[in-house]
Amino acid sequence: MSEQENQPLPKVLIVDDSRMVRASLVKLIRGRFEFREEADGEAGWQALLVDPSIQLVLSDIGMPQLDGYGLLQRIRASKVSRIQELPVIVISGEEDDAVRERARQLGANDFITKGIGATELLARLDSLTRLAQTRRELEESRAALAKQSPVDPVSGLVTESYMNWRGEQELALARRHHADLSAMLVEIDRYDQLITTYGAHVAQLVGRKLSGILATRVRKEDTVTQIAPSQFVVLSPSTDLAGICAFALRMQQAMEKLVMTYREDRIRISVTIGVASSSVDEAQSVSELIGMAVKRAQAGRQAGGNRVVGDQGEVTQDAVDRLLRQVVSIDQLLGQIRAGGGAELDAQLPAAVAALMPLLQLIEARLGCGIPLDRLSNYNSASGTGAQGTQKA
Repeated sequence: MSEQENQPLPKVLIVDDSRMVRASLVKLIRGRFEFREEADGEAGWQALLVDPSIQLVLSDIGMPQLDGYGLLQRIRASKVSRIQELPVIVISGEEDDAVRERARQLGANDFITKGIGATELLARLDSLTRLAQTRRELEESRAALAKQSPVDPVSGLVTESYMNWRGEQELALARRHHADLSAMLVEIDRYDQLITTYGAHVAQLVGRKLSGILATRVRKEDTVTQIAPSQFVVLSPSTDLAGICAFALRMQQAMEKLVMTYREDRIRISVTIGVASSSVDEAQSVSELIGMAVKRAQAGRQAGGNRVVGDQGEVTQDAVDRLLRQVVSIDQLLGQIRAGGGAELDAQLPAAVAALMPLLQLIEARLGCGIPLDRLSNYNSASGTGAQGTQKA
């Protein structure tokens, strides 16, 4: 991972009048979080005003100058949204229900005792920093939508609402021209484990890496969006089942070979991909098409992950090769006809009709020569085939 070393760790503000308590907390979080120490609530408040990199506050209650209750009140009453929405964990020397209840009413997010272990503390810090990050990203996404921007400012990909709008247009176009719209759901395997082992910021970097790979591998007419921290959707117009399966398999194999480094650890990344095709799955909407891809990715994850799953189960290279061989070649058909081929070509006629349908529609629109398009369409549908449009990305 080339950018991790420059990626700042989440910063925690530790406010406690005991130097020993601060030192013990620093020891527990060092390497996973940046930290800033202050000895009383007033100094902690001043730190919040001047340091926008602070993402979480750990505060004692009993302190000079300004106690933990006063600090919490100032934070929640702040007119600066960055400060007002900060997660706050109250440090308590004992299990005191009255202290916890008052702190909860003032807006504390969580409570810890001074003898907490490293695993529990890191889990709580990770959970709250992820929640805060999600909130910030949501607000930024809402701001982007308010400005009618199709691009999410966090991921750099199109927004989910734009993808749905664009997808419905592509699906309608595919129906008119007897073509296909395909979708794939790409999910990072063991994402929660990445967070637990390396922290939320590293898991986010993995997501950004996958986002960048997808953005460079798809065609200009494809649409890519992030629907969850570990999940991406790709919509591919004029791409049939064979094409989307081949594309998904290449993506899965490329990620399987990828090794990212963080500090001294080598992190192996894999993805599970679910694929769906509007013609094969007879999807009536983009949400239904994506829903099928999501269910297939879930099935792949339950089977162990690091695989591609389609309507017939796991997709292998042999299966993709068989599908690609079924894609009709008009040139090959014409060559076989010139060579005297006859009845053996009947099985390929439905695919040929599907492939030629856009051309036949154009000829009829320009010349009005009476091509029986309805009859040909019915013949194509009755034969159970759809237009072939192999994904070339």
